[in-house]
Amino acid sequence: MGISLYNAEGYKDPVPFEAINGIEREERRRNYRPLVYICSPYAGNEEWNTMKAREYSRFAVKKGVIPIAPHLLFPQFMDEATERELAMFMNMVLLGRCAELWVFGGRISEGMAAEILRAKRKRMRIRYFTEDFKEVTR
Repeated sequence: MGISLYNAEGYKDPVPFEAINGIEREERRRNYRPLVYICSPYAGNEEWNTMKAREYSRFAVKKGVIPIAPHLLFPQFMDEATERELAMFMNMVLLGRCAELWVFGGRISEGMAAEILRAKRKRMRIRYFTEDFKEVTR
């Protein structure tokens, strides 16, 4: 919650105020985990691709970020066949809230290509990984 800039007598007392605020800022910085959008195939072999997306998300957690993988969430309550356009719109909204885009696998699907293009237009950092979590350059 912090400390007041004023002491118990109502006078400004900036030394303890700045000291405590500095400690709190450092604590927030140390515990900061950016949002990272997980970009990997979904369509095709949905069962396999879902399992892989879980693995990619777990990898991201181990790397100290908060993974956002809409293709793990949206299929729980949306139909890919009839609501794909709406799902892609919602994906782009979430992508816009993330600090980075992490692309996994060797195959870039149509949906992934759209997400990569959007990230490039937003000048986001994009990192590419193989299926076995090795970072590669593209």
